[in-house]
Amino acid sequence: MTRQIVALGTLLVALAPSRPVRAQTAPVAHHARADTTQVDGAFSALQRRGRTAMGVDQYTSHHHFVSLPDGGQIELQRNTNDTAGAAQIRRHLHEVARSFAAGDFSSPAFVHARSVPGTDIMAARHALIRYDVIDLPRGGAIRITTTDSSARRAVHDFLAFQASDHRTGDSARVNSPGHHHHGMP
Repeated sequence: MTRQIVALGTLLVALAPSRPVRAQTAPVAHHARADTTQVDGAFSALQRRGRTAMGVDQYTSHHHFVSLPDGGQIELQRNTNDTAGAAQIRRHLHEVARSFAAGDFSSPAFVHARSVPGTDIMAARHALIRYDVIDLPRGGAIRITTTDSSARRAVHDFLAFQASDHRTGDSARVNSPGHHHHGMP
């Protein structure tokens, strides 16, 4: 029995690779935030669909989703000075604002590969919601406003979901009226 164990050990040593083997690991996925280090296929797929829909790399851009008493705001900017990328973001945000104003929420449904919370009510009450695009130095923002309480709750649900799914670290709470985020009015 001892000879068999020695023979098996010798065989294993002979078959072992001559250099150390490193564990295979996926690259760490991160959004704009350095502390977002979870690696998973669902988030990577979300980022790929986002790039397709928005026309900019989601790993070199950042989103913010902020709920406000009269609605909220969506911000998308490049992480560095990138004139072409900022222009693409602005074009995308204008398209999104037009689509949302018409009650079409197919873009977020595509990016998130599911029905996005709040969009059913936002679509049904689209005539009661205003979408204004604001240019920012590295991209832009959509300021969403409404006086309709049902639409406002839907906007807040939509923004909270977006912040969570995009892993922005933004709070789901409604911010004060004087809250300004990243240079936005």
